[in-house]
Amino acid sequence: MKFINKSKSFLAGCTLALLISQATNAQRPEQRRLERMEGYLSTPQRLDFNESLLRQLQLPPGFQINVFAKGLGNPRNLVVAPNGTIYVTRREEADVVALRDTNRDGRADSMDIVAKGLKYVNGITINKNRLYLVTDTSLYGADLQANGSLGKLQTLISDLPDAGQHPNRTMAFGPDEMLYISVGSTCNACDETNPESATLLQVQPDGSNRTIYAKGLRNTIGFGWHPQTKELWGLDHGTDWRGNDLPPEELNRIVQGGDYGWPFCWGDRRPDVYLPANPEGKSKEEYCAKTQPPVLTYTAHSAPLAMIFYTANQFPQEYRGDVFVTMRGSWNRNPPVGYKVVRIRYQNGKPVKFEDFITGFLTKDRTAQFGRPVGLAIAPDGSLLFTDDTNGVIYRVAYTAK
Repeated sequence: MKFINKSKSFLAGCTLALLISQATNAQRPEQRRLERMEGYLSTPQRLDFNESLLRQLQLPPGFQINVFAKGLGNPRNLVVAPNGTIYVTRREEADVVALRDTNRDGRADSMDIVAKGLKYVNGITINKNRLYLVTDTSLYGADLQANGSLGKLQTLISDLPDAGQHPNRTMAFGPDEMLYISVGSTCNACDETNPESATLLQVQPDGSNRTIYAKGLRNTIGFGWHPQTKELWGLDHGTDWRGNDLPPEELNRIVQGGDYGWPFCWGDRRPDVYLPANPEGKSKEEYCAKTQPPVLTYTAHSAPLAMIFYTANQFPQEYRGDVFVTMRGSWNRNPPVGYKVVRIRYQNGKPVKFEDFITGFLTKDRTAQFGRPVGLAIAPDGSLLFTDDTNGVIYRVAYTAK
């Protein structure tokens, strides 16, 4: 395994060399060889935000983008309450803010901190006039008040698995009124000791009856249910340090009891020959053949975060039932990729392809960026909101063509 840093000064430089021998009794003779691969540390320079940079963004015809709010520090995920209040988690500030657009001009005109002291707060959702928050290890619930404030935070779960490498939990309520919580892996590639790591958990709204809904999911931050079929879909992050183009990011149809292969498999059930561990009692080939394959794959290291099915009416009809995804952007690939919002087209309830929706946060030479998209929500007027956690901005995308 060879890690290489190439050329330009914007790359966070280091050169490493590591050789891994995979000669185990469980492997076929052709696999008993020295495996080599390349990896990169490549981080585009962050540009300070100013609104003139919006001219660099490219969107489909008829769409416009504006700043909904700025100067927010580290906004991560957001959710819209029935009364139009927008709640945003801020992981580094360890709090939750409430934003309002009282004059309906597409820009927030008030902000209040409604919860604080929540280290690693990331996931947020609303169900039956109750706001739910999740940190790395704890789930909280609080009633929404008429004035936008929160009632007393109640701890519902306090023992989610230790976070390790992936502390950013997300959650959503399914059509069955159960709460689903994504628990990422503690590591890049390892045989986890806690069975709840690298899973999607299912719990009652009060946090009880916790079960593992699906496993082998390295870090499925973005997930959601198709509005017609009610099938659950999620985007999983591939393992780092497997080269520029492997493994791909995965779009999976997530089924109860499904095993999606990590850490032993990637992509279309391909064994990870660079991982020294093997599944208990099986070879990787035997194990991977029985796991769930992805339905679609996407460019490696793009880092998909939030995903949301578009169910509003403002955008053209062809967008109804499609998915928007934030690609936060790579640090482990040269040249860098991501730093954009993409659309997944669905036909008859099934995903058929990825396509760009908003690009331009990454400069053309890929040496700098001014936005790393994270959270997604649909505003009351049907516009699309998304956060940038590195420059403290929330963007609003509206369809304005007649």
